[in-house]
Amino acid sequence: MASVSASSQGAPAPTGPLQRGIVKMVLSGCAIIVRGQPRGGPPPERQINLSNIRAGAMARRAAQSQPDTKDTPDEPWAFQAREFLRKKLIGKEVCFTVETKTTSGREYGVVYLGKDTTGENIAESLVSEGLATVRREGIRGNIPEQVRLCEIEDQAKSSKKGCWTEAGGLQTIRDLKYTIESPRNFVDSLHQKPVNAIIEHVRDGSVVRALLLPDYYLVTVMLSGVKCPVFRREADGTETPEPFAAEAKFFTESRLLQRDVQIILESCPNQIILGTILHPNGNITELLLKEGFARCVDWSMAVYTQGAEKLRAAERSAKERKVRIWKDYVAPTANLDQKDRQFVAKVMQVLNADAMVVKLNSGEYKTIHLSSIRPPRNEGEEKNKDKDKRFRPLYDIPYMFEAREFLRKKLIGKKVNVTVDYIRAATGPAEGTPTFAERTCATVTIGGINIAEALVSKGLATVIRYRQDDDQRSSHYDELLAAEARAIKNGKGLHSKKEVPIHRVADISGETQKAKQFLPFLQRAGRSEAVVEYVFSGSRLKLYLPKETCLITFLLAGIECPRSSRNTPVGTQVAEPFSNEAMLFTKELVLQREVEVEVESMDKAGNFIGWLHIDGVNLSVALVENALSKVHFTAERSSYYKTLVSAEEGCRHSGRSWSRCGHRCSVWANYEEKPAEEFVHVSEEKERVAKYRAVYVTEITDTLHFYTQDVETGAQLESLMETMRAEIAAHPPVEGSYAARRGDCCIAKFADGEWYRARVEKVESPAKVHVFYIDYGNREVVPSTRLAAIPPAFGVRTLPAQATEYTFAYIQVPEDEDARADVVDCVVRDIHNSQCLLNVEYSGPTCPHVTIQFGDTKDDAGLGLVKEGLVMVDVRKEKHLQKMVTEYLNSQESAKTARLNIWRYGDFRADDADEFGYRR
Repeated sequence: MASVSASSQGAPAPTGPLQRGIVKMVLSGCAIIVRGQPRGGPPPERQINLSNIRAGAMARRAAQSQPDTKDTPDEPWAFQAREFLRKKLIGKEVCFTVETKTTSGREYGVVYLGKDTTGENIAESLVSEGLATVRREGIRGNIPEQVRLCEIEDQAKSSKKGCWTEAGGLQTIRDLKYTIESPRNFVDSLHQKPVNAIIEHVRDGSVVRALLLPDYYLVTVMLSGVKCPVFRREADGTETPEPFAAEAKFFTESRLLQRDVQIILESCPNQIILGTILHPNGNITELLLKEGFARCVDWSMAVYTQGAEKLRAAERSAKERKVRIWKDYVAPTANLDQKDRQFVAKVMQVLNADAMVVKLNSGEYKTIHLSSIRPPRNEGEEKNKDKDKRFRPLYDIPYMFEAREFLRKKLIGKKVNVTVDYIRAATGPAEGTPTFAERTCATVTIGGINIAEALVSKGLATVIRYRQDDDQRSSHYDELLAAEARAIKNGKGLHSKKEVPIHRVADISGETQKAKQFLPFLQRAGRSEAVVEYVFSGSRLKLYLPKETCLITFLLAGIECPRSSRNTPVGTQVAEPFSNEAMLFTKELVLQREVEVEVESMDKAGNFIGWLHIDGVNLSVALVENALSKVHFTAERSSYYKTLVSAEEGCRHSGRSWSRCGHRCSVWANYEEKPAEEFVHVSEEKERVAKYRAVYVTEITDTLHFYTQDVETGAQLESLMETMRAEIAAHPPVEGSYAARRGDCCIAKFADGEWYRARVEKVESPAKVHVFYIDYGNREVVPSTRLAAIPPAFGVRTLPAQATEYTFAYIQVPEDEDARADVVDCVVRDIHNSQCLLNVEYSGPTCPHVTIQFGDTKDDAGLGLVKEGLVMVDVRKEKHLQKMVTEYLNSQESAKTARLNIWRYGDFRADDADEFGYRR
C-alpha cells in the first residue's frame, strides 16, 4: 500500500501527543495496524501510515464479483519491505505520533520501536535499507527529521541497497498462487510434513489464510479437530457473531497473525484443507480448546496427527472449569457420586452385543450398556418379525452371534472396570419412536483393554454418530472411530464383502419328536459340551450345544428343586419358597458359561434330563450342598447318589436354617429332626400301602403311559357334558371366530360330532391346531373352525380335568419300536376302555408309577406283562417295595426259563439289553 504525502491531503495538523500500542499487522512497507491492550474483550485498533515515505504496493487478488478485473502482482521490493517490518514489529510495543489526519480519516505519523522516541525510527530504517523512497515533494527544509530522511536515502542510493541496485527489482516479485488445481493431491504430496508458512489473515478462531513458503501458495486452512464460534452472515450482508466468536478470533490473531509458523496439512475433504498450526510457543488448536474458545468436532478429529486424546483432554479441562463457551456446561454424570462413576464389577450375563448385567461389590445387579456403539442390526428385522414369529435375533441377524460370543468368552464371570460416561434418559412412548428405559452407558475395560473398542475393531459393532452439541458419548470416542476406520479398511465383520455367516440352529425345546431323535445320540455321547443360554429356575435351563448346533431344554437329574412361578391353564402357579434363591444361585454359577452335560433321559414334553458339570462341580450336588434343593429318589440309580445324600445330610444336621453359601435361604429352615430311635423304628415298620381305587382307562399312549378317570366322579363328568352340549346347542358358537393360543382351555368338536373340553398345546397354523382332551387324555390335530371358547360355567374351576396320566410301576418300557408296539397292543387289548383298580406305588419324574389290577380277576396287569416275557423288571431299591420287586423278579425268572418273547434267546447280560431295546 503506497503512502500519500501529507501535503496532498490538506493542511498539516499539529503533531499529536505520543501514543503507544502493539503492532497487530503490517499491511505494507509503509502501513501498520496498531491495537491497544485487551480489557474484557478484543481491544480497539487503528491503522497508522508512515509519513513522507513510499513503499511498493502488495499484490491484490481481483474481486470475485468483477470477472473482468485481473489480479494485481507485487510491485518490486514491496514484499521485502513488508517482511522487513513484519519481522521487526509484529507483536512488539511501539510508540507513535500522528502528524496528519486526512478528511477520510486516514492517519499519518512517525512510528518508533519501543516505549519512547529514543527507539528506532521505522521510516528511517526502511529508507536506509532501500525498501522505501522519500516523498521529496512534501519535504520542508526547516524540519530536521524530513531533511534526515533525504540524507539517508542518498546514502542508500550510493550504497546501491534494495530498490537502488543496478539489477532492478523484477526478481523480488512473488509468483503468488491463489488456487490449487488438485488440493487433495497437493496435501497428499506433502506426506503430512511440516510446511513453513506465514499467517496472513484470521477469519475466525479456527480458520486462517496462510502463505505457504517457499512456493507462495495462499491457502485457507481449517484447524483439524476443532471448531470455534463463527461470524454468521445475515441476509442483509451484516455479520452477527456467535457468543465468544470475537474473543476466539482475537485469541488466534494475537498469537498467530503474521507470525512464522509451521503447518501440517493433514487432509482435504470436499476441497477444504485441514491442518494443524505449530508455533514455537505452542499448538493453537490445543490452546483454543483449553481456554474454552473451541469445541472438538468428530468429522475432522480422525485426521488430527498430534493425538486426538490431547484435544479431548484440553476440552475436558475447559468443561470442568466451565470457561467461556462451557460456562453453562453440565456434565452427563454430574448427579453421580464418584463411587457410582467408577467401580469394579463382575460380569454375570451378556444381554446383547452392547449390553451386559454386572454384579457390584454390594451384591446389587446393574445393567450396563457400552457407550457410543451400536450392535449389528438387520434392515429387514421388522419384516422378519412379522413374517416369522420365531425370528431369533441372536442367530438370524448377521454377526450378532459372533458379537455376543466375543463378549461372553472375554467377560463372563470376570471382574471389569466400569467408567460411567453418561445416563441416557428414558424415551417414548411416542408415535413412530421406540420406547427405551433409562440406560447407564459406560466404558468397560479388562486388563487395560477397552471392550467396546475391541468389538468395533473386529467389525462386530459400529460407532454411533452424534450431533455436534451432543455431549453424551464415550470418553474414548475417538479411539472408537479409529477402530471402526481400521475395521472398514481391513474388511472386518460387518464391513466384509464376503458372504455373511449363517447359523442354522435347531431349537428342539418342547419338540418331542425331534427330541426323541436326538436322545440316543446324546446318551451315547457321554459328556457333551454346552453353553447355558438361559436359566428358567434352579434346575431348569436352556442349553446351546455347539457341536450339534441345537438348543435344548435341560432338567437337572437327581434333585427336587423349588419351583418358580409359572402360568398354567388354570392360572398362575405361585412360586415355592426359596425358588428365587435357587434360580439366582444357578444363574451366578452357570449362566452363559461353558459346561458339560450328561443326558440320561427325557420327559414327555421333550425336555432332556441329566447331569450338568462346570469346572468339576456337579450343579445338582452344588444346589443340595447349599441347601437349595433336596435329593430326589430317582438319584438312587446314579453314581452321584452317595455324594448327594452326604450333601443333604450335612445341610439337615448342621446349620439347618442357613445355606452353605451363608444366606438364610435353606429348604431345611423348618426341618425338625426326629429322635434316632423313633426314626429307625418308623423306617423299619414302613410297608407298602395297597390302597386300590376304581378307575376307567380312557387312553393308552405309544410310550405305555395311560390316562384314567376316577369312577367316583364319572357321574359328575357325564352331567357336565350333557349340560354343556345343551348350552352349546342352544347358543352355537360362530364358526372360525375363535383364535387359538397355546395353553388356552377351549372346547373342541371330536370326530363323533360332539363337543369336548380341551387344551391347546400347539398352534402351527389356523388349519393345524394341536389339542389335548383334558377329560379323556387323547390328542388330535384339528382346524380352528372346530374350536370354540369354553363357556365359563363348564371350565376347570367347575370340574377339574378328569384325565390323569400314569405309567406302570416295576417294569422297563422297551426302547425298540417293534418290541414296545407289542407291549402296547397287549395293554390296549387288556385294559383300554375298561374299569380297573389302580394303586400308586411311587412317584416319577413326569407322572406317578402305579400297579393296575383287572376289575374282575384282580390280577396285576404289569405282572402279567413280565410273566409273558414282554418287559423287563425295573429293580427298585426302596425297602418297603422289596416284596413286590421280588414277586416281579420271580415272574421274570419263570419267563426266562420258558424262553418267552424277549427271553427266547435265553438269559443275557444286562450290558446287552440295549440290543433288545431296553434301558439299563
